[in-house]
This record gives sequence, C-alpha cells and structure tokens, in this order.
Amino acid sequence: MQARFFNKLTLRTVLSAITVLAGASLAQAQTPAEFYKGKQIQLMCYSGAGSTYDTYARLLGRHIGRFIPGSPNIVVQNMLGAGGLKLVDYLNRISPKDGTVFGGVSRGNPFDPIMGKRDIDFDPLKLTWIGSMNREVAVALSWGPSPVKTFADILKTDLLVPGTGAGADSEIIPRAYNNLAGTKFKIVSGYRDTAEATLQLETGELQGIAYWSWSAMASLKPNWMTEKKVNILFHTGMADMPELPGTPSIRALVKDETDRKALEFLLAREVMGRPFVAPPSIPADRAKALREAFNATMKDPEFLKDAARGNVEVNLVTAEEVEALLRDASALPPAVIERARQVLDRN
Repeated sequence: MQARFFNKLTLRTVLSAITVLAGASLAQAQTPAEFYKGKQIQLMCYSGAGSTYDTYARLLGRHIGRFIPGSPNIVVQNMLGAGGLKLVDYLNRISPKDGTVFGGVSRGNPFDPIMGKRDIDFDPLKLTWIGSMNREVAVALSWGPSPVKTFADILKTDLLVPGTGAGADSEIIPRAYNNLAGTKFKIVSGYRDTAEATLQLETGELQGIAYWSWSAMASLKPNWMTEKKVNILFHTGMADMPELPGTPSIRALVKDETDRKALEFLLAREVMGRPFVAPPSIPADRAKALREAFNATMKDPEFLKDAARGNVEVNLVTAEEVEALLRDASALPPAVIERARQVLDRN
C-alpha cells in the first residue's frame, strides 16, 4: 500500500515536471512578439518619485512599449534602498528572468564589485545591459551665501553636502574628492535622493552639493544658474564646458598621476549616465528585442519632443558601449583599483 502511494506520488511529480518543462519549452519557442503580446513589463527605478533617475525612467516608460515586439504595457515602479544596490540584487537574484523586468540603476552600482566591495554578490558583466539614456558630466556647487565660492575655497573651508546612501555616487565621489584633491566636503547622510536634498539646500540646512549631474540640475533647477543662486566650484568633464566658461575640471586639479587615474576610474561611470539593465540569463532574442527597442526609442521624434518638453537631456549609450566600459574598468591595473579602494575606505 505504501509502495503504491509513493508510486502515485512519484508519477504526479514526474508529470508536473514534464508540464513545467513543456511550458518552458513552449515559451522559449515563442518569438519576442508572441511572448510580449498582452504582457506587462515592470520598469523599475532605484530612486524616488520626482528624482532625475525617476524622470528618465518614466520618460522611457511612456515610449519604449511602442518599439518592443508585441507592444506590451509598461509599468514603472520604484525600489529604493542602499544607493541602488537593493534593485540590482533584486534583478540579479529574485526577479523573473524572462524579459518582463528591467530597471534603471545607479551608474555607480556596477563598479562596486570591480572594486571588490564586501557583501556585494553580482557580476556586472553577467547582467543584461539594455543601454543608457545619457552620458553625464557632474558639477560641485555651493549655495550663493556660502563662504565657499571657488575650488580654492573648498580646499580651506568645510561645506555641508547631502549623501543618499553608502553605495551612492553622492557619497562615493565626494570622499574621493576629499582624499585625492584635498577638498573639504562634509557629507550629511540620510537623504532619499538629491532632488529631496535641494529643498534643504534652499532652506539653509545644507550648504552645497558635491556631485550632481549637470543635466539633472538643468532639468530640476534651471533657474539656479540664470538667477545666480549657486556657485559652480568645478565640473567632472574631460573637456571645457561651454555652458560654464572658466570653470575648472576636477580631473586637471589632481596632480599625482596615480591619484588622477584612480579618480578617472571612479568617474568612468559617467559615460553610462542613466543606465538600464535586465537580469542575467534572459533569452537572447528578448534581450536583443529590448536593446533594439531602447535604441529606437532614443531616436524617436515623439520621444525626443517629450524629452525636450521636460528639459531632459538624451544622448544614447548602447548596451555594447556599456559592456565595453565595464570590461575596460575590470582590466585596469590592480594598483589603480587599489588606490580607488583605499580613498573610499577612508572616512
């Protein structure tokens, strides 16, 4: 009797497994258009509603569905935590790996494992990169009344700036500035995102922002420059910025060669200014469909008009360019990576 029961149980288990495998095989046999038709895609964003990353994600979400085969519905969702690492972990370990989920992560996240950070368990080169909506240049700024008005001033006087998480650019890069260029940024942690922090800057709780994308500032606070509300201390570009004549690049202000290379490694993330990524191991044809849809969206006149209305800067970086950037970063001399790690480990 017992043997008969286990035989039946085994048979049911085998039949269930066959059903699951058959369903999986059927899904794999579908074309992207057949698979995505009638589906809903989750487009995740690591930062809060109203932030610049969120603005980019929602702009993308309004248009990319037209270019994905099968025209699936796109739903944007926010997943905050650990400066973007919570979303990366979700995409890497938990989310479906069928092409129905992808997300906008912090541009600094894929560089964390390259630096050997503890408690970070993902390989950026195994994730499915979709592309980036922009290349970035960032600025450091002080609020108008602050005694810090130039790069020379920030070498002598402390400036209170916001931090949005231990793994976020808003904390990583100012620490690098302090240790490689001698600046005196004092990071106040605990802000949801830089957009929230700007409110506290205007009320006097903060004195500046050490690392904020130029495109984000232009989008969220276009009056800051026209009304001369802020002082731009320096920028991170590799060349002069016509919009900021006479403003120095931080790259030229770090004199030691190893230190400069370490800073350039940390700033390499700016090439992938607003990156989007899917989980590892999604079917190759769906990854290709998502990448092609992303590229087509970035060139679409209707999308570009929508971006212009929101004062959102768009400059396509393809998935292949993102992957090449990460491969190059992974292949840097260990001494450069170690130097970057050392300066970030210091308080």
